Amino acid sequence: MDLFGVVNASPDSLHRDSVVATPEEAMARGRALLDDGAVALDLGGQGTTYVAEEVAEEQEWARLAPLVPALAGLGVPLSIDTYRPSVARRAVEAGATWLNAADGLQSDELARVAADAGCPVVLPFLNGPTPHTLAPVDGPDPTGVLVEWFDATLRRLDAFGLRRRCVLDPGTGFAPHDLPWEERFVFQKRVYSELDRLRTFDLPLYIALPWRDTPQHAELLDIVLAADPEYGRAHEPARILAAEKRLRDAAP
Repeated sequence: MDLFGVVNASPDSLHRDSVVATPEEAMARGRALLDDGAVALDLGGQGTTYVAEEVAEEQEWARLAPLVPALAGLGVPLSIDTYRPSVARRAVEAGATWLNAADGLQSDELARVAADAGCPVVLPFLNGPTPHTLAPVDGPDPTGVLVEWFDATLRRLDAFGLRRRCVLDPGTGFAPHDLPWEERFVFQKRVYSELDRLRTFDLPLYIALPWRDTPQHAELLDIVLAADPEYGRAHEPARILAAEKRLRDAAP
């Protein structure tokens, strides 16, 4: 699994060690992530957690503008995590090489930016217009809901020639902000246990890996690692790789 190390230009990120404000801080964070085993970087300027203040797109870009060329200079793939087309376009022009499309490419405008860029696109499942307006995934077959959503979305994206450049993210890094953790845990465990159902699209998988250090988060991480997705998004790459090695060494 290739890991994208997380760099946050959003000051309200819950993972405080990932937050940077200057090119120097961004490069120090980027180098540390690469030293810890990441092979690529993911940069965002607008948080999507329950504590994140939604800022105007110009403020989002102001946070990112000095950081994108600095991180691009490290010579590894760099994804820009945003749901705003103007931010995505400027980031690609400044050196970003992947788009982490936080709106699930529900916006035709962002889809056109991705098509024009010709870059790989992380496509997350998203059942609301933005990560700030999500609803719980109800019903007895949550993974089936994801499969239906990806099928419909990829068919729409065929008009932009994007299908083969998409990398599928089950969107478990997003959740309704008022959803209790125990419900989130049950949902994530079910989806992670059934990741092979997303293989029907013959596209790579990308998982936002858990970073909290609890027994339940460790259980979720082990389930993901056993499914062997192509890509992971990690705040702490060394811990992920250590878990991956532990599972590999324990295999018969």
